[in-house]
Amino acid sequence: MGEDLLNAFVTLFVIIDPIGLVPVFIALTSDLAPRDRRTVATKAIAIAAGLLLLFALGGHAVLGFLGISFSAFKIAGGLLLLATAFEMVFERRTERRDQQAASAEHHAARLSEIAVFPLAIPLLAGPGAITSIILLMGRAEGEPAEQAGVLGVAAAVLAISYVLFLISGPVARLLGKTGVVVTSRVLGVLLAALAVQYVIDGVTTVLAG
Repeated sequence: MGEDLLNAFVTLFVIIDPIGLVPVFIALTSDLAPRDRRTVATKAIAIAAGLLLLFALGGHAVLGFLGISFSAFKIAGGLLLLATAFEMVFERRTERRDQQAASAEHHAARLSEIAVFPLAIPLLAGPGAITSIILLMGRAEGEPAEQAGVLGVAAAVLAISYVLFLISGPVARLLGKTGVVVTSRVLGVLLAALAVQYVIDGVTTVLAG
């Protein structure tokens, strides 16, 4: 169980990428007072947590309603995560985030708008994170303790994101632009390996009948 939870933590940490989100958060809230930045961070994390919890508890019901097997979803999810990993390694993800940040800065008139988009959706609780939480909960199916552990891991990753948002200024100065890029690419390589493992698991299950 410990190894599974560690795998879940690595998966969600890489997908949500709290370190990579720090520069975006700084860009989105650069003109806000410290109190307002805390408000934005709190709302964004709360919304993302609610979305991930919703899909963690109801994701399988949705798949069953649509007639999609878990093996098929696992393969599709693995491919989606692999695409995300390629974007991280080749820095396309960073470019897209910068564009989203610039767009939000020009149109967000209220703190809640910044918290919802693009912070909560799609940066914190995007397709990759939603796919991961469904896959991880499915892998722990029939094990309430392990499923609770997965939810705890998701909460821990969001808590780390929240803390980094609150100390985003010093963190950005410490890492520097080069440090953020290097960290994102290393995490992308790890994500690619985890994504391939998801595909292998799904194909193996299908072949086993």
